[in-house]
Amino acid sequence: MNKIIVIDDDPTGSQTVHGCLLLTRWDTDTLMQGLKDSSPLFFVLSNTRGMDAESAARVTREICLNLRGGLDRMSTEGQAINPILVSRSDSTLRGHYPVETNVIAETLGPFDAHFLVPAFFEGGRITRDSIHYLMVDGKPVPVHETEFAKDSVFGYRHSYLPDYVEEKTGGQIRANEVHRFQLGDVRGNVLPRLLALKNNACCVVDAETQNDLNHFAAQLKEAASQGKRFLFRSAASLLTALAGLKPQPVPAEAMSTFVREGRPGAVIVGSHVKKTTLQLAQLLQAPGTAAMEIDVSRLPQERAGIVWKAVNDAFTLHGAGLTPVIYTSRIERQFNTQQERLEFGTQVSGTLMDIVKQLPTTLGFLVSKGGITSNDVLSEGLALKASRVLGQILPGCSVVKCPEDHSRYPGLPVVIFPGNVGDESALTTAYKRLKGMEEVRSDSARQARA
Repeated sequence: MNKIIVIDDDPTGSQTVHGCLLLTRWDTDTLMQGLKDSSPLFFVLSNTRGMDAESAARVTREICLNLRGGLDRMSTEGQAINPILVSRSDSTLRGHYPVETNVIAETLGPFDAHFLVPAFFEGGRITRDSIHYLMVDGKPVPVHETEFAKDSVFGYRHSYLPDYVEEKTGGQIRANEVHRFQLGDVRGNVLPRLLALKNNACCVVDAETQNDLNHFAAQLKEAASQGKRFLFRSAASLLTALAGLKPQPVPAEAMSTFVREGRPGAVIVGSHVKKTTLQLAQLLQAPGTAAMEIDVSRLPQERAGIVWKAVNDAFTLHGAGLTPVIYTSRIERQFNTQQERLEFGTQVSGTLMDIVKQLPTTLGFLVSKGGITSNDVLSEGLALKASRVLGQILPGCSVVKCPEDHSRYPGLPVVIFPGNVGDESALTTAYKRLKGMEEVRSDSARQARA
């Protein structure tokens, strides 16, 4: 049988699917839980986007070796799996490419080809003529002209994907060696081309709509059924196409049904991108929220005191029926090296997770803003081995649920909200949906019209 196995460099890759497991551990027994699950796909959250390249390679190799052991066990038990392997990463081209795909190819290969498919429609990312764009105010902007290309760890100079590949591989793969699947190809019959690929050929794929990827994925799966082995480096929209899931059972507007006894929750904001800051400012104007700023300039020296005060403030606010919005100070610090930046990020995240571990047990919900922050919330703050995706509360924003036997937060719904997704009101909309405010407002509007 087929199983889509997604090694995700942060926990936001599930932002277009539902019903599947997110695994924050990758020992063989935990991986077996994913392999035996009824969903056609599962995610292993590696969090490698928050690591240096050497650590990313080590973690990816460990996952792959354990996964190979799990696949062998399934075969021995008479349940052989034909895996479709996806290295899920950022739709704005940040991440450890080709480090992770190289390790996957070494441990689980050989592959006939690997495909770069960064399109993510819910977030306004499209690829046309092999150029990757971010839609800004309805206009396509080449991603190398955006703030994401200036990332101090994962910066890049090219939006034209063959040039991006050459840049990131240090010339090991030349731009003119990259196979381009343009819109006309993706929307037509490319099966003969797919069947001819070999020797882990590098391919880049155009897509402007979900239908483009749905059509292309059907041909990919047909080629795989004829023996071709492919590896994917993609954003989330390809997963929708490969999995072919039906609409989520609980609509986005009704996610308040999962909130525990309708109680107030908490919001954790770690992302520093401009979009997050704008969304945060609007959320703090929403009724029932209370601001709790964490001054990161006091780290690491005053970490214990910061955590103690934040936990006490959170209990006080929650007891008053308010939702504390716990966010890191918005001033972007400068560092001399990538290593210093990563180490400071670890301090910041560790502080936030110390707070999450001690939040009131009576929380109704939790919202985590930022990819790396969300990974740490699931794996460290909540200490989850596995959680299940309920669906999306907004396009690109998943809701997962803590297991009912969780020691501190049984059945708690947790929103995984990427830093760079949504308009300025998106975080507020998610909060209002959890609070049931949107439905009330809609009912009032209908009564007014009547």
